[in-house]
Amino acid sequence: MSTESRPVRPSAIAGFENWPAYVLDRPRFQAATPSAQELSDALGVPDVVPPADVTVRWEDTHDGVTTSQLSWQLGFGPPTTGWLLRPAGSSGPLPGVLALHCHGGNKFGGADRLVRLPDIHPSAAAAQGETYGGRALASDVARRGFAVLAHDTFSWGSRRFDLATPPWRTEAAVEARRSQWREAGVDPSDAELYNAGAGIHEDTVAKAAGLLGTSLAGMVAHDDLAALDILAGLPFVDAERLGCIGFSGGGGRALALAVLSPQIRNYVITCMMTTFRSLLPAYLDAHSWLLQTPGLWKLGDWPELTGRSLAQGFLVQYALADELFPEEGMRQAHQILESRHGRESYTGSFWPGGHVFTAAMQREAICYLSRTLRAEGSAPDHPSPTHHQSTEDLDDSAKRSHGTR
Repeated sequence: MSTESRPVRPSAIAGFENWPAYVLDRPRFQAATPSAQELSDALGVPDVVPPADVTVRWEDTHDGVTTSQLSWQLGFGPPTTGWLLRPAGSSGPLPGVLALHCHGGNKFGGADRLVRLPDIHPSAAAAQGETYGGRALASDVARRGFAVLAHDTFSWGSRRFDLATPPWRTEAAVEARRSQWREAGVDPSDAELYNAGAGIHEDTVAKAAGLLGTSLAGMVAHDDLAALDILAGLPFVDAERLGCIGFSGGGGRALALAVLSPQIRNYVITCMMTTFRSLLPAYLDAHSWLLQTPGLWKLGDWPELTGRSLAQGFLVQYALADELFPEEGMRQAHQILESRHGRESYTGSFWPGGHVFTAAMQREAICYLSRTLRAEGSAPDHPSPTHHQSTEDLDDSAKRSHGTR
């Protein structure tokens, strides 16, 4: 076959063709401590240049919260969309929280799943209902007296790759999924089609990142650090009272951010804590490249990485019937954390149920951030849960009634 007649391969990183030059031409991110630098180097985090301009697209006040949609341009790829939320009428100084969205197998959307929006996309609404107990986490945190920034991170939402003309391997996976849908009589939505491709395309993104000397988690951390810089620089935010919160993949992002930035004072990890060993061999397929950066284990086990952070304290919430983590691994992680941190800095709580961030868990998390970051918002809309015990086991009857699904 002549060169002229060969089919042209589509871009494997469409929408991010300037990404390689950005990473290769930049120095690595410089962390505040040697132990944090080791994590930065392991993840391959590029140096972060704060965006020069942040644009406010619109602003609206509803149910006691003022929400502003923001946009900023990083040094590569499409612009980032974020939502800034704060109590209506507040002037500050307010403690700030970065709300980090989960992976969820939904890369069509991003932080919109954390925000109460009048025209929310159906995929984000579904994520709120299925994963977040029908709550808009970022909006609820803001209502308690915080300035909250929820942003799309690298390869999600506004920062997703363009798969309109997918790479051939990705296209083959999408066509196989289309065939399944046709047999089942399903007419997939745009979000479902995109996510079918994005699932397999994440392997391609991880390969590209590794070739460039970075990683998917390192690029996500890059975007998260830029967003934290924006939040800390707002005139009504107290930069001495900053925290972050995340569920699932967002919990992994919270841990990485807390290590990489000394600005994080307190943070929450929900349904994202176990030992690496407990993932072998059965649970590897349950997780994305966000957790499984090559060589990360050389720095220590997942719970041990918390010791590299300068944060004052953190809360870890475990779900006993979490289908993505074995209970043994979660309990081992809890023991490691208890042995390495005093009760004044580490709080662990075990909850019944599966891999979801329930409304009750969110109330505990928000109360934790309110107490540790000294927020002065309104009282919670529901009393604190009584069916869990911080750092203690649930009783046998509770565990039996909430078996693994």
